[in-house]
Amino acid sequence: MSVTEAQVGERFPLYAQPDDGRWTTTGRGSWTGGFWAGLLWLRARHTGTDADRRAAAACTARLVPWADADTATRGLIFWYGTSLAGADGEAARLRERAARACLSAYDPELGLVPWGDALGGPRLLARVDGVPGMVPLLAGADARGTAAAAAHLHRHLDLCLGAGAERHPWLWPARQFDESTGWQPCDDPAPGWSRGQAWLLLAVADALVRPDVVGGARARLDEATGQLLAQGEVLAGRLVPPADASRPAGPLDTSAAAITAVALLKLARVPGPRAQACSDRAVAILNRLAQAHLTGACSGRPPGMLLDGCYDAAKGLAVRHELIWGDYFLALGLAALDGLVDITRA
Repeated sequence: MSVTEAQVGERFPLYAQPDDGRWTTTGRGSWTGGFWAGLLWLRARHTGTDADRRAAAACTARLVPWADADTATRGLIFWYGTSLAGADGEAARLRERAARACLSAYDPELGLVPWGDALGGPRLLARVDGVPGMVPLLAGADARGTAAAAAHLHRHLDLCLGAGAERHPWLWPARQFDESTGWQPCDDPAPGWSRGQAWLLLAVADALVRPDVVGGARARLDEATGQLLAQGEVLAGRLVPPADASRPAGPLDTSAAAITAVALLKLARVPGPRAQACSDRAVAILNRLAQAHLTGACSGRPPGMLLDGCYDAAKGLAVRHELIWGDYFLALGLAALDGLVDITRA
């Protein structure tokens, strides 16, 4: 992290070249900015130094313009960018502001916070990467936010896994709303996208560790969990999945594995018959990532790079790189195992 921080300055890291660790950065952070802020807060927890807390706070402050941006990725940006900030008042106020803005964007007729147009493309989308982070973010607003969080999650479960979805070996990660025909599946991202499965499992886990969001829907969420675990062979398949399930010999996606590990650690805190299996599998995934996909001190590259992440397999973009959200979820999972973080609140 120190090497990355020195390289990117006040910009936000996105993905790094596997041969030399050179980062491609963004000026405003895009949908990934919260993960860099979250990593800085995690470092501050680890070191306890004022300098590291100031660095994390300064990075979080640079996320402010996204609070009022029309995008469901505000869940990713502001939950993961602030949830590890502890008692920092500015981070808490920014999270509350983002939560209120997302609640204002909630569409009761559609039953969700639309994907939005801040990142380009059509606004009335439902995408699985608009659910993780959004559930705890909305639930932290007020009673209306808790109801919106539950509705947002259940609408996405309906569209991705429900009875109205076309039969398919993988979930549909994105659908677009049309006034005449309703919700129609999108071609991009396509079924089989590794992070689609991981993001939705994480969102369900986020809900299950919050009794206020679960409400009377525990059976439904348990069923969705079982479906997601079975559909992706999460507990018995490959520890690091291919980026595209339809191309099992194609690029891997360690970032999807890291997201899945954190989701499983959360599910392990939910009492029930799956808890031990989820815990064991999470540890196995984190162990594989740490032993087989991290650069070492003598590799000629910055140590601690999580390689073999795939940004976009279809476009051939950054297919074996270090990805900032992969770094975040690996670090979060390891910190949970070490007792530095309560995973049910992160």
